[in-house]
Amino acid sequence: MTTDERAYDRARRGQWLSGTARAEGIDRRDLLKLLAAAGALTAAGSGAAHAAGVAADEPDPAPGIVKPLPAERFTVRGTNAETRWSALRDTGYHTAAELFFVRNHTATPTLDADDWRLTLWGDGLRGDTEFGLDDLRALPATERSAFVECAGNGRSHYTSQQGETVSGTAWTLGAIGVARWRGVRLSEVLRRAGLRRDAVDVMPRGLDADFVSGGVNLGRIRRPLPLAKALDDVLLAYEMNGEPLPPDHGHPVRVLVPSWVGIASIKWVGDIEVSRRPLYSPWNTDLYRLFGPSFPPDGSEPLTRQTVKSAFELDAGASFAAHRTHRLTGRSWSGGGSVRHVEISTDGGAGWRRVRLHDTPREGGWVRWSAEWTPTEPGPAELLARATDSAGTTQPERSVFNEQGYLFGAVVRHPVTVTA
Repeated sequence: MTTDERAYDRARRGQWLSGTARAEGIDRRDLLKLLAAAGALTAAGSGAAHAAGVAADEPDPAPGIVKPLPAERFTVRGTNAETRWSALRDTGYHTAAELFFVRNHTATPTLDADDWRLTLWGDGLRGDTEFGLDDLRALPATERSAFVECAGNGRSHYTSQQGETVSGTAWTLGAIGVARWRGVRLSEVLRRAGLRRDAVDVMPRGLDADFVSGGVNLGRIRRPLPLAKALDDVLLAYEMNGEPLPPDHGHPVRVLVPSWVGIASIKWVGDIEVSRRPLYSPWNTDLYRLFGPSFPPDGSEPLTRQTVKSAFELDAGASFAAHRTHRLTGRSWSGGGSVRHVEISTDGGAGWRRVRLHDTPREGGWVRWSAEWTPTEPGPAELLARATDSAGTTQPERSVFNEQGYLFGAVVRHPVTVTA
């Protein structure tokens, strides 16, 4: 996170707590009650991927997800689908749409691209403006590769590795994908909509159904961006890997906010409010902030950039024959910069060695890597991988606890078995 972003977030937090910003949708006390009522979804309690009555080796039909979710590719988690890392092995740099994870608060809506309209409104503009898909396609196009990653990716490891109870979907490390996105810069659309010089916040809102939890209606998914970020590298994307966006990934248009937590990249965007005052929604007040003993009583600043992570392209418990050489593969990424180097340990962390990178490190993406391993002793073993990014951040042994289990960035211990 840049110094400017840190200063901006501190200012926003103070404005919200002092009541000088507009927080739309629900007040803080109601949100705290809602979160308390929801209880803790620990990794130990929800690490099983399927509902009761569904065999562990069968796909659980996820409510509201359109694409097929074969068990060899996905772990279904309620309304969400996590990509299995073993399915990504040898698949190339970009994640195919049929392998890309799905994070839905409700259900994937069915939207007609011909009827879709994007409305820009608010006192930060000189007037309301509407764009159709053809209008966006007529504007200068931009293409970039970038990851989208859920803020809770890796959440289950707070419990499985650190013994800490957290709430939320018990992702392992598969709530991430990298795609080649094509669209129009949000800055271009804001300029054409008549952006005022005193605008400060930009809040996209999705066209999926209202999110209701614990009897509380939080409304449609929406989360504000500081104007500086909106004018920097944010896209209104209408293509994914050279094809129109699939329904589960935002058809016909989604927001793409490179390097930031996935909740910022609103899918199925239908309107964007531009304001001269800081804006808040449930998704940057009590959701997607850090609460816990290590943070201020009223929580951290709203989450923006992702942490550094690494993953092996293996299922947990994979088997390797002793005295044979095996090729280990994986991927590492960071929201704080490009990945500088990656190390692995094949002896539970006692020793480390650098691996070969197969991609030019780039901000907002990941690097693929590989190394050879010849195990000698049969029995259980642990593989570890850790990355260091261009900001000098290296994955730690532990992540700082927070109640909702966001931003897990510690080294993950990957269990395997060596056979005789």
